[in-house]
Amino acid sequence: MAGAPVAKTPHFALHRAALSSAEGDRALFPVADAWLGVMLPKRWAKRAVTRNAIRRQIYEVARQQAGTLPQAALVVRLRSEFSRRQFVSATSDVLKRAVRAELEQLLSRSSAGQLAGVRHAV
Repeated sequence: MAGAPVAKTPHFALHRAALSSAEGDRALFPVADAWLGVMLPKRWAKRAVTRNAIRRQIYEVARQQAGTLPQAALVVRLRSEFSRRQFVSATSDVLKRAVRAELEQLLSRSSAGQLAGVRHAV
């Protein structure tokens, strides 16, 4: 998280870290694969039910795009609030569709080769 995000949407940011360090030290994870973490601050999603619904959407979109994600440690971070006026219910289908659309856009940027030049962003 020390570096700038490698992709952004209005509500999410994607951070990336290489799985192995440049010095040849121990690998970050035991298997070279796409590793995904989620950071949903209470500041931007006050209700736990909202955070859980967003988290489930993140993991489901990542599962669907697993074959196209780069082999790296990825962190999806919620960076702004979804309007409670527009999305009254924390688990509404409208909110889930909006979250899913942004996540598909965010993760497709990582699979489209836009992250290829980034060696260590986190």
